[in-house]
Amino acid sequence: MKIYKSFFLILLFLSITAVGYTQNITITGVVKDSLGVALEMANVVAVNQESKSLDAFGITDPNGRYKLNVKINTAYSLKFSYIGFQPKELLINVNETDLQRDIILAEQAENLDEVEVVYEMPVVVKGDTIVYNTDSFVTGTEKKLEDVLSKLPGVEINDDGEIEVEGKTVTKVMVNGKDFFDGDSKLAAKNIPANALDKIEVLRNYSEVSQLKGVTNNQDNVALNIKLKSGKEKFWFGEITAGLGLDNRYLAHPKLFFYSPKYSINILTDLNNIGELPFTSRDYRNFTGGFRSRTGNTGTNFSVGDGGLGLSQLQNNRAKEIETRFGAVNFSYAPTESLDLSGFAIYSYANTDLQTVATRTYISSNQQEITTTGTEQTSNLGLFKLSGAYAPNANLQVEYDVLAKFSDENEDVGILSVADVTDQIFENKKQTPSSINQNANVYYTVDEKNILAFEAQYLIQNEDPFYNAIREIQPFESILPLDENQSNFNINQDRKIKTNKFDFKADYYFITGAKSNINFTLGTTQSSQQFNSNIFQILDGNSELDFTNDDLVNDVEFNFSDVFLGFHYKLVAGKFTFNPGFKVHNYKAKNTQLGTSVTDDLFNIVPDLFVNLQLKQSESIRFNYSVNRQFSDIDKFANAYIFSNYNSMYQGNRDLESALFHNVSLNFFSFSMFNMQNIFANVSYSKRADAFKNNSSVVGINQVSSTINSNLEDEVLSGSANYQRTFGKIKASARGSLSYSSLNNIINNSPVKSESLTQSYRGGLATSFKNAPNVEFGYNYSVNNYDNGGIESTFYTESPFLKFDAAFLKNFIFLADFDYYHYKDRANTVDNEYGNLDSSLSYQKKDSKWEYSVQVTNLLNNTELNQDSFNELFFRTSSYVIQPRYVMLKVKYDL
Repeated sequence: MKIYKSFFLILLFLSITAVGYTQNITITGVVKDSLGVALEMANVVAVNQESKSLDAFGITDPNGRYKLNVKINTAYSLKFSYIGFQPKELLINVNETDLQRDIILAEQAENLDEVEVVYEMPVVVKGDTIVYNTDSFVTGTEKKLEDVLSKLPGVEINDDGEIEVEGKTVTKVMVNGKDFFDGDSKLAAKNIPANALDKIEVLRNYSEVSQLKGVTNNQDNVALNIKLKSGKEKFWFGEITAGLGLDNRYLAHPKLFFYSPKYSINILTDLNNIGELPFTSRDYRNFTGGFRSRTGNTGTNFSVGDGGLGLSQLQNNRAKEIETRFGAVNFSYAPTESLDLSGFAIYSYANTDLQTVATRTYISSNQQEITTTGTEQTSNLGLFKLSGAYAPNANLQVEYDVLAKFSDENEDVGILSVADVTDQIFENKKQTPSSINQNANVYYTVDEKNILAFEAQYLIQNEDPFYNAIREIQPFESILPLDENQSNFNINQDRKIKTNKFDFKADYYFITGAKSNINFTLGTTQSSQQFNSNIFQILDGNSELDFTNDDLVNDVEFNFSDVFLGFHYKLVAGKFTFNPGFKVHNYKAKNTQLGTSVTDDLFNIVPDLFVNLQLKQSESIRFNYSVNRQFSDIDKFANAYIFSNYNSMYQGNRDLESALFHNVSLNFFSFSMFNMQNIFANVSYSKRADAFKNNSSVVGINQVSSTINSNLEDEVLSGSANYQRTFGKIKASARGSLSYSSLNNIINNSPVKSESLTQSYRGGLATSFKNAPNVEFGYNYSVNNYDNGGIESTFYTESPFLKFDAAFLKNFIFLADFDYYHYKDRANTVDNEYGNLDSSLSYQKKDSKWEYSVQVTNLLNNTELNQDSFNELFFRTSSYVIQPRYVMLKVKYDL
């Protein structure tokens, strides 16, 4: 603990020194026109007369006010500009008195094309687009796009490496208007070189279909467009990085980019064994390829699962040992002005060793199980996408996409389970799922009052998870007729799931006025699935003992049909936008197994309402209410038992019906360019009627579960808030989130109520000095409280953090990233402290293409991470082994 505090105090001292490095003072004033009317969104910059650098900038608020934080005792040229008005320049010597400067701008008589640009503004607002000039925000130590984005107001990189703008996850990243691995922002954030960036355009209320922008609600859609510097177009650029370290550690990161008006190519590669994961299994499963859900806003929640085995997941993308190989290619080509072709191919290989010590406390049996688990996991993941878009004129747009996903995953697990008995268990899980998803869209504007939209999607998916468990003690004696005259119990389960799913939606928009429209919708979802599984035992002589009981063999066919009609009316009235509507559904779900069929026919009407109150240009309150009906896919209907893991089995329910969800959300958003302040907050509430419930029988540490419908209602209430403001060169941020859930399940034939209250808080300060060291420091605090059937458990995590970067002696850059964790529970059964420090020192001469660096990962040689979780059956806390300290010598060459 002492060494962690020492490192933190040293870095904190450097941080405080950096924060106090310079003394600033504020210039204020009001910008008006010749009639005395305040000018909102006028640009103001302060240019240092000695260095000729831009030291401060501002944009006026609705009252025409501006303010600039500048250095004291310095001469400045203040430059004012506003579209349609003559620019104005004012010389000022900054002292501690008389810092109020009001300005009157005269209307511009000349043609706008002849207006002189007084200075390139760091931030320009053009309607829903915010353009950041990156040179105005960077400090010289940035390496990748993510480093630059973290300096911009309202932009953050979340814990999963994804880009968030004003609290919303960015769904599309473009470079010079060309898609960059559509459907993912992490690859762009971690791979595009910082020195290639000119401007970053934040596209709020983004719509990929220009014809639908005015008739649909896009407030939650955010995209980024990266503008490259002059000289990066029609020219190959990139970098090659290679490194070697002790214990045979290595890394290689070649990256190559080419952009021109007609085509672009991006090539990314990554090979290393130091735990840097460019593409995880989670990234693979969440990678949409830009495909939009066709049933996301139809009032129906029906999605086919991946049928996976629940392979072990990494914590914070760390493990005991990780070796990875990654390659990706992205291209775009515009053979004509009306036709765009694009696509990508991604391949990722990872070999991972994991080691975990976990304690589970089972609620109903009060049984405690301690497991020591060693896992070796190998995964080969592949994605391939081709897209075409044809727009011969402004009234017609045709799109086609095909996305293929393939994987080959294998996991070997050794488990020592200590409970009322001790059991040595070996597991093998392997699967090679594949899917092909096709998407076709047509958007046609008939005339100024009529718009048609047709969207279709077809999914073909095959899954084949295989499970093997070798145990010393016979499990589930009342279910599995195992041959007991064997040296061990070698249990195997084979599953095959085939899915064909078709979605279609047609929308007709009738423009009833300048601020209103009517939307009629006709759509359908048709799904057909087949599920086969069987359990068998391998005997000592390698012969197989097949179990043919009906409750151990699945042969199921499941068909789902949803045909729906919808009506919506959108009206803009003053500051309000109203968009009420409803959908009428006719459902049919049919599962066939054991020689009989069970059919569920349902007619349903579900309402929805969207209201937006636009308080200011960049301040709004949004309200959403919707009712959704949820249907399960085939997994929950299969009547025979299937293994979930060595001590858990699941039996489907062929009589399962749908569940109804009521969802309400309220969002507040405020962005002020006047004081660089961002505020966004949301609260949401969900109530489930006839909800799906787990019906579990628990004996000791073994559990058998099924799913039933129940009139026991579930509720989830969550909220979050985020505040960010820039004071000169210092950015302050604070955020918090809270989630309460009340869930009901059936355990050993008795209803059990599970409640959880999770809280997370974060506060921090960050600097952005160009000629001084920079720091970011703050504090994270989380509380997880679980109450399961009256048995309560509470876990606390406090985590101060500090990041430090400094450019010194002209050519050196030093980076350090420190996190300290204190993890404990209220019962004082867990109390762990550990820290993590990564650092690097790099050297690169000005205008040189070569960079040399030393990188140290896990400098404090921390050995483990902690985590807690809960469900209706047990509490779990774990200790997770991570990679030791690595020291790497790296060389980078800029192409």
